[in-house]
Amino acid sequence: MSLLRDLLGQVSRTMTAYVGDKALMLAAVSAAANVIVADGEVAGPEFDAALHGLSADPVLMKGYDALMLETELYEGIARARTRLGRAENLRHVAAIIERPATQRENVFLIAADVADQDGISNIEASALGEIAAALQVDGIGLLRANPVRRPLA
Repeated sequence: MSLLRDLLGQVSRTMTAYVGDKALMLAAVSAAANVIVADGEVAGPEFDAALHGLSADPVLMKGYDALMLETELYEGIARARTRLGRAENLRHVAAIIERPATQRENVFLIAADVADQDGISNIEASALGEIAAALQVDGIGLLRANPVRRPLA
């Protein structure tokens, strides 16, 4: 019976990936948007890092093209410009709390890569802390384990 349940679960996850996992997409977009807006300015490299991270997620890349992700990211950024919008974004992030740890960690790491364009500022670290709490992941441990490696100039 357990084997059948595992098989059905795998088929369901695969179908969700191909149809588009809206909850996962909204969580990742919302987390990235809150970090992008945290310091009060929307920088091009942060936006590009968010799109790159969203496109690199194996589930999201199956269900969404670059234009769809870009449109959703713009909407997430628009929401993040107000306190109410940032709270709504955090609700989108928390909506995947029942998902496997790898999916929750991927959402956090996308946001962390956005924050780490010129080093993570205190206000970006605060936003990442809120995101880690909403996802119930070890944000500090993930930051230590997965640092951004930049080529030497």
